[in-house]
Amino acid sequence: MGWRERQLICSEMRLAGFTMDQFTFGSVLTACGSLLALGKVKQIHAYVIRTDHKDNVFMGCALVDMYSKCKSIKSAETVFKRMTQKNVVSRTAMLVGYGQNGFSEEAVKILFEMQSNGVEPDDFTLGSVISSCANLASLEKGAQFHCQALVSGLISFITVSNALVTLYGKCGSVEDSYHLFVEMNTRDEVSWMALLTGYAQFGKANETIDLFERMLAIGLKPDGVAFIGVLSACSRAGLVEKGHQYFESMIKEHGIIPIPDHYTCIIDLLGQAGRLEKARNFINKMPCHPYVVGWATLLSSCRVHGDMKIGKWAADSLVELQPQKPASYVLLSSLYAAKGKWNDVALLRRGMRDKKVKEEPGYSWIKYKGKVYVFSADDQSSPFLGQIYAELEKLNRKMIEEGYIPDMSSALHDVEESENIKMLNHHSEKLAIAFGLIFVPPGLSIRVIKNLSLW
Repeated sequence: MGWRERQLICSEMRLAGFTMDQFTFGSVLTACGSLLALGKVKQIHAYVIRTDHKDNVFMGCALVDMYSKCKSIKSAETVFKRMTQKNVVSRTAMLVGYGQNGFSEEAVKILFEMQSNGVEPDDFTLGSVISSCANLASLEKGAQFHCQALVSGLISFITVSNALVTLYGKCGSVEDSYHLFVEMNTRDEVSWMALLTGYAQFGKANETIDLFERMLAIGLKPDGVAFIGVLSACSRAGLVEKGHQYFESMIKEHGIIPIPDHYTCIIDLLGQAGRLEKARNFINKMPCHPYVVGWATLLSSCRVHGDMKIGKWAADSLVELQPQKPASYVLLSSLYAAKGKWNDVALLRRGMRDKKVKEEPGYSWIKYKGKVYVFSADDQSSPFLGQIYAELEKLNRKMIEEGYIPDMSSALHDVEESENIKMLNHHSEKLAIAFGLIFVPPGLSIRVIKNLSLW
């Protein structure tokens, strides 16, 4: 039954003198949430207040849930804070709402508040907060909840296990993700997808393809996300023909209509292999123009393979879509520099200044003993600066001894070579890695997080 039918029945009930109870309100609110009809939710909320149902915990939960689904998180917060009675369901509704709207830290805080008030989470609550930790890439907090799941026995619920497989996959601990997957007594499509996505995200191309083939062999029907994972894996492994086969089977055998992410995977597949002319032909045959990531992928490949003509086409298309974003200018500038076209580099940089396009500084950070250490390129603020630079120099000497030659093709032409090498060695992520090598005990993973992806 749709929203209009439910609204009509409610109106007829009121005209006939029937009193609406929590179940009636809940049914109507559910219809509003499924339609993302914020205005209707507000109307029902007002009627709830007028009919003195505002202190009903069931109604409070329903309103928090519906406001969250309609992306009105402030309204959901207001309802939650005004609830005179809160239980595990209402707190879970607020926690899930935060997670759905990108407020993952607030979701974790809700769980801590629950526990401080003596309210123990159920499997759905714990699975939701672990998912929020995954979104934050907070492995430490997620691991704490993993321990809680083991102690409480909630690990046996598939919602919790799936969330943990996702957590470890998103945080780069793909081996832990795999072990959890293997230990699960019951698996569903979400379990397989969580592991496959983790493999694909961190470049485990062969593992991604093998897992995808296992899914097909046991009769699981892959969705569009699964194909994004396996197409990305083919790109990383250079399996151009296999990637095209998967793309064709996705459309013809599985009936999945490609979305921009699928097209971007094929652009990347061709670009990584240096087949840039084929990538251009593929784009020209697409039913729609690529989104930003598609053009960026092509431009990055042109930078790697030194194709000025197609690179300029991709850069112009990017600038048209995002004129104030610096990344397209930076990549094209790098492409010009690699070809020694310094006048074009200067013109491009001048154009950025005239358009007031500013490069966002890159930061990398690493967590050690509960404290976050942040680094920027050529950082001079760290109290460990001397140790870090000494570690980088030691690593650089070892690499050169092993035959490493720095890529100077896009370095500044008006700077001494030794200074250029120093600049290349002092990127923010290298500073963070050096810090990790100095302070993180041997045998433990060094996890560096960056604030920038290009797009």
